[in-house]
Amino acid sequence: MPLAAGTRLGPYEILAPIGAGGMGEVYRARDTRLDRTVAIKVSRDQFSERFEREARAVAALNHTNICTLHDVGENYLVMEYIDGAALKGPLPVDQVLKYASQICDALDAAHKKGITHRDLKPSNILVTDSGVKLLDFGLAQVGPAPKSGEDATLKIGLTEAGTILGTAAYMSPEQAEGKPVDSRSDIFSFGVVLYEMLTGRPAFSGESTVAIMAAILYKEPAALDVDAPAALRNIVKRCLRKSPGDRFQNALEVRTALESAKARPQDRPTDDKDKQPSIAVLPFANMSGDKDNEYFSDGLSEEIINVLAHIPGLKVIARTSAFAFRGKEQDIRKIAEALGVSTVLEGSVRRAGTRVRVTAQLIDAEDGSHRWSERYDREMEDIFAIQDEIAGAIATALKTKLAVEREESRRHTPVLAAYHAVLKARYHLSKVTPESMLRARECLEQAIHIDPAYALPHSVLGGSFVTPAVYGIIPAHQAMPLARAEYQKALEIDPMLPEALVGLAAIAMLYDYNWKEADRLFAMALTRGPLPGGARARYGQFLYWTGRPEAAVKETEGALQADPLNLTLRFLLALVLLAAGRGEDGAGELRHILDLDDKFHLAHFFMSLTYLVRGAIEEALASAERAYALAPWALASSGHVAGLLKLTGDTERSETVLQKLGDGTAYGAPLGFVYYHLVGAEIDAAADWAEKAIEQRDPVVLFLLMLPVSKDLRQSPRWQALSRIANLP
Repeated sequence: MPLAAGTRLGPYEILAPIGAGGMGEVYRARDTRLDRTVAIKVSRDQFSERFEREARAVAALNHTNICTLHDVGENYLVMEYIDGAALKGPLPVDQVLKYASQICDALDAAHKKGITHRDLKPSNILVTDSGVKLLDFGLAQVGPAPKSGEDATLKIGLTEAGTILGTAAYMSPEQAEGKPVDSRSDIFSFGVVLYEMLTGRPAFSGESTVAIMAAILYKEPAALDVDAPAALRNIVKRCLRKSPGDRFQNALEVRTALESAKARPQDRPTDDKDKQPSIAVLPFANMSGDKDNEYFSDGLSEEIINVLAHIPGLKVIARTSAFAFRGKEQDIRKIAEALGVSTVLEGSVRRAGTRVRVTAQLIDAEDGSHRWSERYDREMEDIFAIQDEIAGAIATALKTKLAVEREESRRHTPVLAAYHAVLKARYHLSKVTPESMLRARECLEQAIHIDPAYALPHSVLGGSFVTPAVYGIIPAHQAMPLARAEYQKALEIDPMLPEALVGLAAIAMLYDYNWKEADRLFAMALTRGPLPGGARARYGQFLYWTGRPEAAVKETEGALQADPLNLTLRFLLALVLLAAGRGEDGAGELRHILDLDDKFHLAHFFMSLTYLVRGAIEEALASAERAYALAPWALASSGHVAGLLKLTGDTERSETVLQKLGDGTAYGAPLGFVYYHLVGAEIDAAADWAEKAIEQRDPVVLFLLMLPVSKDLRQSPRWQALSRIANLP
């Protein structure tokens, strides 16, 4: 019997029915103790075992995109009340990508706890103003998949009421056959949901349950007749493959592929013949028998990437993401799918004395066939010609052309030894350790000595000072003047070198607070063509700080399209999203970073700030402690942890940690005190230390001041003076 309004279940008063919830009725209710609205699911007796399963599953999860369990009664669950509507398509592609990514985040969190949902469908996904919420874990499988026959919910059986366990149209083939399932079954169901989000119609249909099951087992869904990126269509196809081994193997793989599928509306193909050509250049294999020659094979790959970037309309995956597959024996088609490209270039390099042999092959991601292949046996002095020939051959194969003649884009052909020294420097810089940074600078100084007319080593040397300053490793007052001098030397040689122009723009932004000069320098760099990924991210920061948050988000997302596995770019996107007031999206990006690399301490640190804003103090402290453990040298983390410890009553340890900041004169210490006082809502003290951090030119302070955690500071009387010191527009 349905419960009437006013019925009491413990401290909860029933207000109104919401609907059926799988194995029970769901009601809107009032928690009389905390005076809040909740949702209560009341169990039906015959489903009590599954009811208990749902309680265990949801209790094990704590995720933004999963409905929260508040309490458990004798025959009811008390859940978070979600003011939303069931997911329904068709939806615009941007919304599809957003909601799909959040669903993947929720599934990934569940799967990592050993929980398979087994009933993923639109009615179990509610859309709210802040995103989606996954609910109803009544059919969830907790732990490893049982053998067939051990769990009745694996079978398509009927209950006494004549209803089917699960929902036929969203089951995976193995679930429909009564076989054991694992998380890949949820991937199939997700593909069905994704198909429906795009088209507004079910992927599999029939006049009866048996007909629907037959379609799932033996038929393919109708072709996607919607305007969507090719990469997104491929994601749907792969999710819906009949064999679990042919699908994405986990939700994180799907999430990564979805990020690659994000494209601006003007880039989305409306017909197969209009698809944007795209390519990933994998690191060329070093066949020389000497590991020290790896810098050369890597450098050749990177140089080809740089040349291909001059082809208009060609999407070229950046070095960081393309090189993420080094040494991994993976199917080329799966690599292409993960990076969202239609072609892949791979090859090998063998050096012997003054000779070099380069082999290269362009592979079609659709069927793995070779579009083009060639072998070059040349003198080492011909390496630049080899790069140009490979790029030209690719342009011909993709039926496009270079935007400029290579002779124009390479204004100076460097002395070969200097060129090798720059390749070695970039190889060492990619490792990002104090030792590798030192070796890189030695290589760059050698390149400058060998070829004084070579502008690039000066620019790369400038960047080797800016990066550690941004991460708080070198004081800005020490690093930025050194970087500025090198960028200026580069521009004396080549006045329009984009790398140097963007480097000086970053200094104008982060150190001089000269926004007009930064604008001028970015504009000059843009005249030379599209900015590379890192430079686009810097430009995105500039757009945000000059009052254009949506443009900033788009610019940073654009950088990620060409470099989807670059965690630094993704981190910058998270900060821009958080600063733009899109907290859920920003937190989602931070979680995605931690899924890929749990040792990325800055992601833990800023995740803690998002928890703090939401009032989840225990979670904030846990994330802050993790960041502090990974980077004990980061004084900002020390201040933040100390503030949270004080807030939770652990004053003794708080004072111990706070002592690391000393008297606040050390580089980074003022920012640590800013975090400490913001946690305690001590706004005037936070403002005092923010002023000192600005005087130190700590680059992170500008990010902090724009985040939600600093909202009270921005609304205080102190803000006007602070923004004037930073010369914020």
